[in-house]
Amino acid sequence: MPNSPTPTHCPYCALQCGMNLTPAPDGTVEVGERADFPVNRGALCGKGRTAPAVLSSRVRLTSPLVRSGGTLVPATWDEALDRIAGGLARTRSEHGPDACGVFGGGGLTNEKAYTLGKFARIVLGTSQIDYNGRFCMSSAAAGGIKAFGLDRGLPFPLEDIPKSGCVILVGSNPAETMPPALRFFTELKENGGTLIVIDPRRTRTAEQADLHLMPRPGTDLALALGLLHLVVAQGRVDEEYVRERTVGWEDARAAAMAHWPEYVERITGVPVPQLRETVRLFCEPESAMVLTARGPEQQSKGTDTVSAWINLCLATGRAGRPYSGYGCLTGQGNGQGGREHGQKADQLPGYRKLDDPAARAHVAEVWGVDPDSLPGPGRSAYELLDALGTDIRSLLLMGSNPVVSAPRAAHIEERIKSLDFLAVCDVVLSETAALADVVLPVTQWAEETGTTTNLEGRVLLRRKAISPPDGILSDLEVLHELADRLGVEKGFPTDPEEVFEELRRASAGGPADYSGITYRRLAEENGVFWPCPSEDTTAGPGPTGDSAAQLRPTGNTTAEPHPTGDTAAQPGPTENTTAQPHPTADTTTQPRPTADTAAHPGTPRLFLDRFAHPDGRARFVPVSHRAVAEEPDAEYPVLLTTGRVVAQYQSGAQTRRVDELNAAAPGPFVELHPRLAERLGAAEGDPVAVVSRRGRAVAPARITLGIRPDTVFMPFHWYGEGRANTLTNPALDPTSRMPEFKACAVRVEAVERQDAG
Repeated sequence: MPNSPTPTHCPYCALQCGMNLTPAPDGTVEVGERADFPVNRGALCGKGRTAPAVLSSRVRLTSPLVRSGGTLVPATWDEALDRIAGGLARTRSEHGPDACGVFGGGGLTNEKAYTLGKFARIVLGTSQIDYNGRFCMSSAAAGGIKAFGLDRGLPFPLEDIPKSGCVILVGSNPAETMPPALRFFTELKENGGTLIVIDPRRTRTAEQADLHLMPRPGTDLALALGLLHLVVAQGRVDEEYVRERTVGWEDARAAAMAHWPEYVERITGVPVPQLRETVRLFCEPESAMVLTARGPEQQSKGTDTVSAWINLCLATGRAGRPYSGYGCLTGQGNGQGGREHGQKADQLPGYRKLDDPAARAHVAEVWGVDPDSLPGPGRSAYELLDALGTDIRSLLLMGSNPVVSAPRAAHIEERIKSLDFLAVCDVVLSETAALADVVLPVTQWAEETGTTTNLEGRVLLRRKAISPPDGILSDLEVLHELADRLGVEKGFPTDPEEVFEELRRASAGGPADYSGITYRRLAEENGVFWPCPSEDTTAGPGPTGDSAAQLRPTGNTTAEPHPTGDTAAQPGPTENTTAQPHPTADTTTQPRPTADTAAHPGTPRLFLDRFAHPDGRARFVPVSHRAVAEEPDAEYPVLLTTGRVVAQYQSGAQTRRVDELNAAAPGPFVELHPRLAERLGAAEGDPVAVVSRRGRAVAPARITLGIRPDTVFMPFHWYGEGRANTLTNPALDPTSRMPEFKACAVRVEAVERQDAG
C-alpha cells in the first residue's frame, strides 16, 4: 500500500505552517498541502517546500565526529558520548559547575528545551545556560511582562488581523521572513482596513502598505513617543479605558509630551504630516493593532521601545479588546515555547522565574530534588558567549550557530576557539560545529515527534513521518545518555510524550500553563492555546482571557463571532490521525480525556477580561528617547542595519545546503542608496567593504532607492568575509539583555574587484 501522508509542521519560522509529509519510493520525502491548518491554509514558502532536502545524507551529519590531531573524524557513539561526559566532568571537577556552559536554540521542541534546562541544573549543577532566542524577542517579552504581566508573542490568533481596522507593523518584513503570513495583511486591506509599515527600507512588505514611514534606524522609540504626543494633543485618549483598565498614565503622558512632532521629525527623519496621518489612521477605526518585530526590538533600548508602542495601544484603548492589541511577530520556530520551559538563564518551566522561591519549590518537587540545589540565574546569551574560555571552560551547544548569528561574531568565534572543550549537537556541520571537539548527529523535525509553540501561543504537535538513518539519536536520547554517564540514572526519559507529561506538571499553575494540554488533544485539534490550566472544561477561562467562541463587546467595539469560529468551542478540522498509530501510545503517565470528556479549550485571546497583574490592570511604563549605543561620526558616518532574505533562514546552516534556495539567494550583499553609491564610485554588483569598530565585511553592492541615504543593509545568513555580524554591536538592553543588532555606526568603502576575495 502507498505510504499515507503524515500531518505535521514546518521546521523553520514561528508560523509553524501545517504540511503533509509522504515518503516516496525513491527514499525522498514529498511535501503536500495541509489546508486545514488555519495559519497557512496549505500555503508554504520556498523554505518549507524544500525542507526535506536537509534530510538527505548528502548534506546532513550521519556519524558522530571527534577531534583527532586537529581534524574531526568519525567515531562510535560510545566514544563520542564518553568524551563529552569526560570533558564536562573534568571541567566541573577542576573549575566548579558554573565553568560548564549550556547554549540552546529557539528551534528545539518544547520537550528538548525543557530537558536541556533540567540537564543543566540537575546534572551539571550550572547556572550558565541560555539560548539564541535571547536574540529574537526578549525585548518584546520584557515589555509585555511589564505592561500586561504576561508575555505571549501574539495575545490573539493571526486570524484576527484581517478583522482589525488598522495595523501598524513596526520593523517587520513578513513578505520575506514568513511569506504565508502576508495574506493576513492582504485580507486586512481587502476588508477595508489600513496597513502602516515602519521600516528604514522599502521592503516587499512596505510596498503593500497604505502608508510607509522610513525612520532612521534606532529611532523607533522616539517615533512611538511622538505618536502618543499627538494622540494626547488631539484629544484621542480613551479616558474611560485608561481610568478603568490601566495604571501609571500620568507619568507616561508626561514623558510623551516631551516629544513634540517637530522634535521627533528631527530625530527620526519622518515628516510631521506622516506622523499626523499615522495617528488619524490608527485612531479612527473601532479597532487597531501594533505588531513589532526585530527592527525595534534588537536595540540597546528595545524594551523601552516596546513599552512606548504598548503605551500607544493602552492610551487609545487598543489592548484587551477584540481585534485590537499589541503583539510581537516571533522569528524562530519555537522561539515562544523555547523560553517558556527552562533553557533561558532566569527561567524555570511554565515561564516561572528562577529566583522565585515558590517557583523553585514547585519545579523541584516535580524533579524530585531539593529546591536549594537548583542554581540561581545565570548569564544572558551574549554575556555567556563572551565568557567562553575564561569563566566558562566547557560548552554543550544544541541547535545554534553563534559563529554566524551572534553580534561581534569574530570575537565570539575566538572565544569559542579558546574553550577547553566544546560539544555540539546538530543536524549539519555548521560553522560552529566545525570548531567542536565532539559533534553529535541528531534527528530532525520529520524524524521525531515533539511539540512547538508558534507565535500565537498555539501549542502544536509535530509528528514523526519517517525513521532517521541508522546511527542517529535524538537530542533526548543524547541527554539521557550523558546524564547516565554523569551519574544521574533517572529523570531523563527518551520518549517525547513522557517528557511532555512531566512538562505539563512542571508548568501547572505557572504563567505558561500547559497542564490541560495532551498529545491526544494536539493530534485531534489544530493546536491548543496556552494558558490551558485544566483538562476539565468546568474550570472556565483563564484569569487573563476569554476562551469562549464569541468575542465580548467592550466600549464601542461591536462584537461578532470570529469569522472562522474558534477551536475553543468546537473542534476544528481534525488532522488525519488514522493514517498511523498514535506515535507513542503506550507512554503517557497521566490519563487522557476520552472522546466524550470536554477539556479546557485553551485561551486564544488574552486580556479580554483582565490583564495578568494581580489587580487586573495594565501598566503604562514611562519612557523617553535616547540615542543608539553607537551614533555615526566622522570616521563611521553611516548606520548599518541587518535582516533576512526570503530564501534563507537565520544563520543559514540548513538553508544554505539547499540548491534551490542557494540559487535564489547565493550570497551576502550590501544594500545602499544611489547617493552613497555615487560618492563611493560603486556600481551595481561592485564589491564594497562595510567597516565598523569591530571588523570588516565585503559583499557586492545592491543599489536601490528603497533605503535611506544614511543607512546600509546587510542580510546576516552567511559566514566568511560577508558575515554581517562581524560588524554588529553587542551593546545590551539593560532589561532584556538583547544586543543592538539593528543599528551600529559604519563606513562604506569601494573595493577593487581583484581584492574582493
